[in-house]
Amino acid sequence: AIIREIFAATTSAAKILGVDEALQQQIKEATVRLYPYQIGKQGGLQEWYHDFEAKDPHHRHLSHLVGVFPGNQISPEINSELSQAAMRTIELRGPRSTGWSKGWRIGLYARLLDGENAYSYYRSLLSYTRALNTKVKASGVLGGTYPNMLDAHPPFQIDANFAAPAGVAELLVQSQFGSIDLLPALPKAWAKGSFRGLRARGAFEVDLRWRKGEIDRGSILSLAGSECILRSHTPLKIKGVKATTEKKDEWYVVKFPTEKGKRYEFVVK
Repeated sequence: AIIREIFAATTSAAKILGVDEALQQQIKEATVRLYPYQIGKQGGLQEWYHDFEAKDPHHRHLSHLVGVFPGNQISPEINSELSQAAMRTIELRGPRSTGWSKGWRIGLYARLLDGENAYSYYRSLLSYTRALNTKVKASGVLGGTYPNMLDAHPPFQIDANFAAPAGVAELLVQSQFGSIDLLPALPKAWAKGSFRGLRARGAFEVDLRWRKGEIDRGSILSLAGSECILRSHTPLKIKGVKATTEKKDEWYVVKFPTEKGKRYEFVVK
């Protein structure tokens, strides 16, 4: 998964810059030789070449899901079967984890568009409880955060303190596949709220306010002047610009041109 991610990022950068055509071809040829993702007999994403019996089936590591988050090789947008297998993988591993692992699960569930499970781990991460695993408990490992809000994976790991807010941001804005998705996995507990300054791919900065779980108003700052594509569960009106809107599945898709350095406000249509 990590190799695939590096290959994809390198190729994308080379295409944008218009360089390294020979390297792009080498990467393309190497990518097709990588072992494909497989679904195991229990319905989860297969971790190894063969569907081995897990020696530690409830271990907190989820290394084979790096293609879900922080990568974007597996997503409900592009491969629903693998996404379901990723969900099953987390389920099979069970809830026992420490701070950094809980932070990662927030991001994983956000990318899999499961806001409720992501929120559950967010609340769990903010607790100060001992892990359930006997061996871990005996070693004094704690499962959430210390009273000073630092990750309680003894003695301390910064991972959860980075992963948790990254996961929260993914619940509010995602931009993996060319569009900016607003509130893609909003938990019911966050029926009302706002944020400012979240960055999206394509060089955009997003401000947003919502009420009763639906968008109220917001704005997009264009930092590069490229076309903006917004997706939301409610139709939006972009002020002062001609935009096209269409309905695709559960999303309203709005496209409009932008100018570098200009901010565009939008409201519910």
